[in-house]
Amino acid sequence: MEEESMEEEGGSSSSYEAMMDDQNHNNWEAGVDGYRQQRPAGHAQAPLGDRALQLPADRKGHRGQPQEEEEAQMVPEANGLMKGCDSAGAAGKGGAVAAATINTSTSKFLMNVITIEDYKSTYWPKLDGAIDQLLTQSPGDYIPISYEQIYSCVYKCVCQQHSEQMYSDLIKKITNHLERVSKELQASPPDLYIERFNIALGQYMGALQSIVPLFIYMNKFYIETKLNRDLKDDLIKLFTEHVAEKHIYSLMPLLLEAQSTPFQITPSTMANIVKGLYTLRPEWVQMAPALFSKFIPNILPPAVESELQEYAAQDQKLQRELMQNGFTRGDQSRKRAGEELTYNGSSACASSRGYR
Repeated sequence: MEEESMEEEGGSSSSYEAMMDDQNHNNWEAGVDGYRQQRPAGHAQAPLGDRALQLPADRKGHRGQPQEEEEAQMVPEANGLMKGCDSAGAAGKGGAVAAATINTSTSKFLMNVITIEDYKSTYWPKLDGAIDQLLTQSPGDYIPISYEQIYSCVYKCVCQQHSEQMYSDLIKKITNHLERVSKELQASPPDLYIERFNIALGQYMGALQSIVPLFIYMNKFYIETKLNRDLKDDLIKLFTEHVAEKHIYSLMPLLLEAQSTPFQITPSTMANIVKGLYTLRPEWVQMAPALFSKFIPNILPPAVESELQEYAAQDQKLQRELMQNGFTRGDQSRKRAGEELTYNGSSACASSRGYR
């Protein structure tokens, strides 16, 4: 009984498989007929079976059969079109869109390229004019320039690989300016020499406070990276070489003479020049240590007890010179000896008691 039931089940299953094979075969033939009807006239193509057999050897499996991907592409849909055509079309459209995007971005990049001619004719003239105004401005003057526009020009030129040319032009521009300043100082009379040197030094140092930030992008990505230097140090060195070194031996005797004659020049002018010379080159302290020590701390060696009398004599000499120039100590007749010390002591005690 079991064998009969198994035979019946086997027969029913085989008849079911045969029926499904017939149905699949009919669907296949219908799909192929539909595809053949929709092919354009005059387009000869090998039968589907021959096309499958003509696949290259490297596109087939290890048993010589086409791979599943090729089979999937050849299976027709119910509408008579080959499966995979839509995906291939979509891929083609995607490739075209990608190519168009690349071409567009490339064209935009090419449109934004700054050639060396563009740099010389458009960008550097803007920077040149702004540098001129910054170098010649007086303290407190208003300069009608756009710092944002100048910074943008520097940024674009650095991005377009014009840093070396821009740095060279900047150094040449400032060098020419300093040479003109040096010639003007040489033509100055002695009584105006110190004052004009002070104006030139202050004007240049003030200009650096604006020029260095404007070229900060070039300084960061070219001077510091490739030259291992700093833009501010380079520009200060230019003033040292083209102005200060040429005039230090004429300037220093005038400063020493002005120091021996009180108020020949204002104290602020003397302080600015001495501090500026020390900033440019600290070695110049050795030319006049006493002069530099009046404005810069720790120049001279520390005081010793044996020299206290000498220090006191110097202070007395200064007081006499002040009195000779019209400065008086005021009426000292009503001031009793030790009154100031007593007053200060009592005030200190009172303040300490109030604090408690």
